[in-house]
Amino acid sequence: MNINCKPTTFQQKNIVSHAHQLDSTHIFNLLTGDVLFEEIESLLPKHRERFFPPTETLSMFITQALSADKSCQKIVNDKAINQCINGLTLSSTHTGGYCRARQRLPLEMVTRLTRFLGSHIEQQSEPGWLWQDRHIKVVDGTTVTMPDTALNQVEYPQQSGQKEGLGFPICRFVGVTSLSSGALLDLAVGYYKGKGGDEQTLLRSMQDGFTKGDLLLGDAYYPTYFFLADMRLKGVDLLMEQNGSRRKTADFKKGKSLGTNDHIFTSKKPKKRPCWMSQERYDAMVNELQIREFKVGKKILVTTLMNSKTYPSKALNKLYKSRWNIELDIRNIKTTMGMDILSCKTPEMALKEIWVYCLAYNLIRLLMLQSALLSNIIPRQISFKHSLQVGLTLATQTHPLSDEMMIQFLVLIAQQTVGHRPGRVEPRALKRRQKHFPLLTKPRGQARQDIMTNGHAKKLK
Repeated sequence: MNINCKPTTFQQKNIVSHAHQLDSTHIFNLLTGDVLFEEIESLLPKHRERFFPPTETLSMFITQALSADKSCQKIVNDKAINQCINGLTLSSTHTGGYCRARQRLPLEMVTRLTRFLGSHIEQQSEPGWLWQDRHIKVVDGTTVTMPDTALNQVEYPQQSGQKEGLGFPICRFVGVTSLSSGALLDLAVGYYKGKGGDEQTLLRSMQDGFTKGDLLLGDAYYPTYFFLADMRLKGVDLLMEQNGSRRKTADFKKGKSLGTNDHIFTSKKPKKRPCWMSQERYDAMVNELQIREFKVGKKILVTTLMNSKTYPSKALNKLYKSRWNIELDIRNIKTTMGMDILSCKTPEMALKEIWVYCLAYNLIRLLMLQSALLSNIIPRQISFKHSLQVGLTLATQTHPLSDEMMIQFLVLIAQQTVGHRPGRVEPRALKRRQKHFPLLTKPRGQARQDIMTNGHAKKLK
C-alpha cells in the first residue's frame, strides 16, 4: 500500500473493521510500557481510587479517537462488556463517570506525553537517516472544525464569510514533525481569525523547542525577519520559500554572488515595530541580517546556510522538495485517523481531543520506528496506513504477546513500503461528485420549522 495514494475502499473498510474491535486494555499496556512508564508516573495528578483512574481514562480516550464509532457510549459499553467477559464486577453503561474523568484528565499530561514521545522517537534516529548529520524539522499548518456549540463558537468563531448558525467553529494548528521519522515534535493551537491565530504567531510560540544544529523547512509563510533573527541567535538554520512580497523584488545582481541566481543579500530590520513585540525586544534585535537567496525553476528559496560549496543550491532544492512529507503527516492525523472534525462540545475538551489524536499518532510512529530499526530501513519508507492497520490488529489480541510474536508484528509493518515522490504536487479538488443535496442556507432550527409548516422542497421528495 502506498501512503502517497488515497486509500482504496477495501483499505478504508479494513481500518474501520479493526477499529470496531479496538480494546483500550492494549492501549493501556502500550502507555505503561518501558518507553512511557516513568514519564506517565511523573505526570499523574493526585487522584482518589476511582472507577476511571487517569491512565485508564487516557487509554480509553485514545481508543475512542481511533475507533470508527467515536461516541462515549461505545467506549463505556466496551469497558462494561470486557468486565463481564473477564468475570469482574458488573459496571454501569452510563457515560457520566467517564465524561467527568475525561474532564479531570490534565491537558498538560497529554501534551507532555506527546512531546516526550516525539522527542524519544527523534533521539532514536540512526545517523544514516539524517541529512549531513543534521536533524531536519518541518513546519506547516492546517485547520480543524468542531461541533457547533455556543461555547465553541465563542472560543473559536466560525469563518467570517458564513452566516450565523450556518458555519462551524474552526481552529488553526501548526505542527512541527521530524523529516526522518515523521514523529510530531510540537504543536500550537490558536484561532482561525483574529490576533494570535496566524501561523507565524503559532510558530513563534514553539521556537524554544528548537535546538542548536536543527535545520527547519517551511513554506513562504514563515521566513520573516524577526523569526530568522531569533533562529540565527539559537544556532538553528532555515530553508524556506521566499516570502511573496520579497520574491517580487529579488535582484540577483545585488549582494555577494555565489553563482547563477544565487547570492547573499542584506536584509534591514523593519522600521515599524510589530504590535506583538515589546519596544525593548525590538531595540535589542540586530539591525540587519545576511540571508542567502537562490532561484530554482520558478521558486526562490532563502536559507541561512551560506556556504555554497558545502550546501550547493541543487542539494538544498532537493532537500526542500522533501518538505512535502509534512503534508502527508498532517493528512495522516486529520484524514486517516479522523481528526478533521472533532467531537467534543467545549473548547477545553476540543483542545484535549486534538492532543489525544497527536499522542495516538506518535504511538503509531513509535511502532514504525521499532519496525524500521528491526528491518534496517528508514521510517519514512514505511506506510503509515499499513502501520495503523497492523497496530489496530495488534490491539485486538486477547492474549499477551511474546517477544517473538511482537517481532513478527514489527516485521509485518515493515513489509509495505511507499514510493519516493519528492516535490509532489496534487490538485486540491474532488473527482467524485457530492450527493445532490442543497447547502443549508438558514439556521437548522428555522429550516426544521419551515419543513413542518410547508413540507420538504419538491426536488428533495
